[in-house]
Amino acid sequence: MTTVDRPPTAGTSPPRPMISNFWAKTIMAITGLIFAAFVFVHMYGNLHIYYGAQAFDEYAHWLRTLLEPLLPYSGVLWILRVVLLICLVLHVGCAVLLHVRSRQARGPHRRPGLRRTEAWLARSMLASGVIIGLFVIFHILDLTIGLQPAATDVFTHGAAYANLVASFRRPLVAAFYILAMLVLSAHLAHGIWAAANDLGATGKRLRQVAVIVAGLVALAVCVGNISIPVMVLTGGLQ
Repeated sequence: MTTVDRPPTAGTSPPRPMISNFWAKTIMAITGLIFAAFVFVHMYGNLHIYYGAQAFDEYAHWLRTLLEPLLPYSGVLWILRVVLLICLVLHVGCAVLLHVRSRQARGPHRRPGLRRTEAWLARSMLASGVIIGLFVIFHILDLTIGLQPAATDVFTHGAAYANLVASFRRPLVAAFYILAMLVLSAHLAHGIWAAANDLGATGKRLRQVAVIVAGLVALAVCVGNISIPVMVLTGGLQ
């Protein structure tokens, strides 16, 4: 017995997606702001290196002993890592979902109404995200796990200052770090502004505030982090 496919009944709507564009943008905005806050605080922590080796190592040790004995050693760091990993999965998943839907909706046409710089940043977000992801993997292997060849052959667990300086004495690693910070800053600048808009900051004044905040955060992260490998290469940090 053969079966015949019936055409869809007139007036029926296609099945709804598991997650709407609204919620995908909202999730991306929230997780993006969490990442922005983490990156800014991480940059602030990195600047402790200018207080010297002892102060920087003590700061790194303090992070691992937060809330002891309520939590075990490095407990806060592991909670933070799990939260960031969940945010990463949600952020990347929603980014890919929105990118695919946007390409399908607009076809070969580009989005109109964007200024040249704004358009370039918007279109490069996925590519810059990939670069940042590769940098994060290398950074963890280099300065957290100490796995060669990403890490130096003098890597020592607990010696945060010495490990960082030794790593940035390699010109290629320092150059990759600087490039990654430039890409990260551009990603932050557009991402924070887009997140504010997606979360409802659509008024003219709020949009201007979002632009200023996004620019200041991106600039601070860029200058603060890039100053460290520059200082190492020029002999200011040894």
